[in-house]
Amino acid sequence: MLIDGQIVEGQGAPVAVVNPATEETITEVNSATADQVEAAILSAKNAFRDWKRTPAPERAEMLHSFAEWITANADSLAVTLTREGGKPLVENRDEMGWSASCLGFYAELGRMERGRVIPSGEAGQLNLVVKEPFGPVAAIVPWNYPILLLMWKLAPALAAGNTVIVKPSPYTPLSTLEMCEAMAKLFPSGVLNVVTGEAEVGRTLVASPDVPLIAFTGSVETGRNVMRSAADTLKKVHLELGGKDAFIVCEDVQLEVAAKGAVWAAYLNTGQVCTSAERFYVLGDIYDDFVEAFMSETQKLVVGDPMDDATDVGPLVRGVQRDRVEAQLAAARGAGARVLVGGDRSSDRGYFLNPAVVVDVDESMDLFREETFGPVAPIARVSSLDEAIERTNSSDYGLGANVYTLRLDYMLKAMEEIEAGTVWFNDPLTDNEAAPFGGMKASGNGRELGPEGLEDFRQAKHVHIDTKMDMKSWWYPYKEYVRHQAEHGTAPG
Repeated sequence: MLIDGQIVEGQGAPVAVVNPATEETITEVNSATADQVEAAILSAKNAFRDWKRTPAPERAEMLHSFAEWITANADSLAVTLTREGGKPLVENRDEMGWSASCLGFYAELGRMERGRVIPSGEAGQLNLVVKEPFGPVAAIVPWNYPILLLMWKLAPALAAGNTVIVKPSPYTPLSTLEMCEAMAKLFPSGVLNVVTGEAEVGRTLVASPDVPLIAFTGSVETGRNVMRSAADTLKKVHLELGGKDAFIVCEDVQLEVAAKGAVWAAYLNTGQVCTSAERFYVLGDIYDDFVEAFMSETQKLVVGDPMDDATDVGPLVRGVQRDRVEAQLAAARGAGARVLVGGDRSSDRGYFLNPAVVVDVDESMDLFREETFGPVAPIARVSSLDEAIERTNSSDYGLGANVYTLRLDYMLKAMEEIEAGTVWFNDPLTDNEAAPFGGMKASGNGRELGPEGLEDFRQAKHVHIDTKMDMKSWWYPYKEYVRHQAEHGTAPG
């Protein structure tokens, strides 16, 4: 762990870090005790006094240096991520590039402005809106993109002048811990702290009155618990809580392109992406052809060792996750769904599950309502784009949605009517540091990335300056004020 600029061992219970491809324990990482979590919070609180006054160009240089360190150590970090999380090595190399890019974006955005000047009510006055940091921020990070989703919080938080306490997932702490030594060298003591452990560590951070903002990515139920706990201290919460993203295929698509894009959107990181395509709505004219093309592309995928660059789909992160996916598939079968390919275990070793294609599905099934977070693609036939949009919006989630079409009228209708934080046309799951990411409805609140991501880590203060020290006509006694109004029909001044 990293507390007050020092690398320290956790003094709490050990937690095993398991390789999902082999089910072997890589190592054990000790949890932080409650006292160690409090020490990290105090360190961040003390460091905040100087960090918020550090000139933005200096903070930017540190963020750029961190980006350079990640780039220089990308191969090592990618290997660590693959060993602890099971995501194919090629995807983890990409994650390092995206992470460095995010740091660079906020390094520059954070030095561009600190607020705005607004028109004043009288001559000789100045009105400012000043954007200020909150203080020590807790960043609670999931296991599916441990470094990237950390940077989506860390980069804007630091650029805005906050200090940060990071809690990585107990499944994937090693990549974050690998960065701790660099963090200690690149940033002033206490600006960045890292505490490891399970849910109790997160609960301590959320409950602390000295942590005014919680940035959390994870499940809806845990997000609700974060909000409940945060209510006691009236702190701000920034929640990204997953989704059940729809993928709409219209009749004018190039079938091969749409099928390949759909397969990638469904099975990237073994379907363990909050924006994975988990519900497919295909217009009836091309439904049969699309299902056939989708199955064909799915059967070409290589499932296996995530360290092998020939592998397309690795294991799920843990056995409990695979069990949950298998249970959802079994329930769908029991309700009349058919699994055309996949859905079976590809190995006796590791948490592997062959990508599944499922038909005869609808919203009465858990498979079409609740997040799967696994390699499953349920495909339904719809009669029109209107029906596809209506069924897309019937979900409690609203994180993202994909639409394949070249018809401009379809694009405009889908853009306006789909209830989701991001709508991708013909290019699924593509993020842009300059554009906001986040969900509607049960998918959370707040935004990451873009200028909106920086704003979520700043609070506005109105500053009213009068350059004259003179008497105001509306002060006491009110009788003079009222008399002037009666005589002149207006307030004095």
